[in-house]
Amino acid sequence: MRIAVCIKQVPDTEARLRLGKDGRWLDEEDLPFVINESDEYALEEGLALAEKTGGEVVVFSLGPARVKDALRKALALGASKAVHLNDEAFANGDAQATARALHAAISRDSFDLVLTGSQSDDVGYAATGSVLAGHLGWPHAWLVMGVEVEEGGEALKVIREMESGMNEIVRLPLPAVLEIQAGINHPRYASLKGIMKAKRKPQEQLTAADLGLDASSVGAAGSRLEILSVAFPESGAGAQIIEGTPEQAAKSLVEKLQKEARVL
Repeated sequence: MRIAVCIKQVPDTEARLRLGKDGRWLDEEDLPFVINESDEYALEEGLALAEKTGGEVVVFSLGPARVKDALRKALALGASKAVHLNDEAFANGDAQATARALHAAISRDSFDLVLTGSQSDDVGYAATGSVLAGHLGWPHAWLVMGVEVEEGGEALKVIREMESGMNEIVRLPLPAVLEIQAGINHPRYASLKGIMKAKRKPQEQLTAADLGLDASSVGAAGSRLEILSVAFPESGAGAQIIEGTPEQAAKSLVEKLQKEARVL
């Protein structure tokens, strides 16, 4: 089974974040970046499936030069090849524009399965994988918490995470796109042997022109959504402690919900 895994490099959620001067995004100077959390789980799932089926994983990522670090880690973990979509034209794209670029890159080769994370930790569109599936014309599933290759290798049994603790089991014919939820597995660590092997594995760089894409169809120019501003959450007035017996507290709470919050 040949598997394409799409990963994204995002700001480290444990880092101290600062807003950029224009207020439209973060100040990325000296900001550490890591592989998006659910993408790490997607990569692990792809590597595990490749090992079970005697296949291989090719990892794709879109972004500036720093993305090489994420791709190098993926190669050290076991991916056989990395493809870096590196072009200023790809910058600041929404799910539509990013999926369009990824589709052009993935379609250059033959794959049985495409894996992405369920959503990114920065903008959180949670739609790139679905749009990519639409471009490919393949079936897809979101919030995947379990994958099993059926006998014959022509279909997958997929477990999806639903609301209220419920799961849904679906059958998808291959080829397909799966958007993996964090927690599906236990991502591995790179070994010293894997790190050394990664140095000899192929890494390809592609521009919009290489993919036959017009710059107006990708990145910010090809997006239907635009981030106008970002801001840190405002501090609230604090919690109110309602005193009294349970009966008195309940009565007081209802009055506040009716008269102050006006939600009843």
